[in-house]
Amino acid sequence: MARSVTPQRKAINTIAAWAVGLVIFFPILWTILTSFKTEAQAINDPPLFLFFDWTLENYAVVQERSNYMRFLWNSIIIAGGSTVLGIIIAVPAAWSMAFVPSKRTKDILLWMLSTKMLPAVGVLYPIYLIFIRMGLLDSRAGLVIVLMLINLPIIVWMLYTYFKEIPGEILEAARMDGASLKEEILYVLTPMAIPGIASTLLLNIILAWNEAFWTLNLTAAQAAPLTAFIASYSSPEGLFYAKLSAASTMAIAPILILGWFSQKQLVRGLTFGAVK
Repeated sequence: MARSVTPQRKAINTIAAWAVGLVIFFPILWTILTSFKTEAQAINDPPLFLFFDWTLENYAVVQERSNYMRFLWNSIIIAGGSTVLGIIIAVPAAWSMAFVPSKRTKDILLWMLSTKMLPAVGVLYPIYLIFIRMGLLDSRAGLVIVLMLINLPIIVWMLYTYFKEIPGEILEAARMDGASLKEEILYVLTPMAIPGIASTLLLNIILAWNEAFWTLNLTAAQAAPLTAFIASYSSPEGLFYAKLSAASTMAIAPILILGWFSQKQLVRGLTFGAVK
């Protein structure tokens, strides 16, 4: 029999949750605050928290120095394209593993997950050479392919756990009614797994948006996303903390807004089965 949660216990859990949330959010808050300081205030000792001369100068300098919209558009295409392509490939793969498993299905899933443990720098050189030969270096298409491949194990794993929660009898009934394999996946399975697919899509957009290693090593100017936009404010002369913070704030703002408005869907999908 489940124990009831006392008001004291509930209050402690709430305070602990807020404390953890504030600790995690503080670096983001500090970055946003620093973006409104002058360079002198940004390196002041002791640090200035709220009481300083607020300014928009850093944002003006960043806008003048860089074409923010080009970096933003590249990020949208790369993150969105890699996620959609990954979903298209992962849905039938996860379907086959969930509903038509073989003796090696679990081994395949573990092997796919193990690829995430491989240091990215270990395969950078061969991928770099392949991209040069195929003309994909510093291209959106190249980054879409790479980010799709590195996130594909996570997409397949998440969709697999979602699909395992769906009774197989429903799909069998669809087959008995004459549904083809395509109709079974598109019109029966996909609508039932919408929460899981949506949360998988959102999570992988975030992962692709924040990816820095591959975007910095496989792009130069044309396909550079917002991660490269941030890195451009590190120079041999030193770090300009206020301007770097302004660039970082402009880079994370779109994904923060997306996460804020989709948090309920994301939590609902993650608790639907992906974390079991």
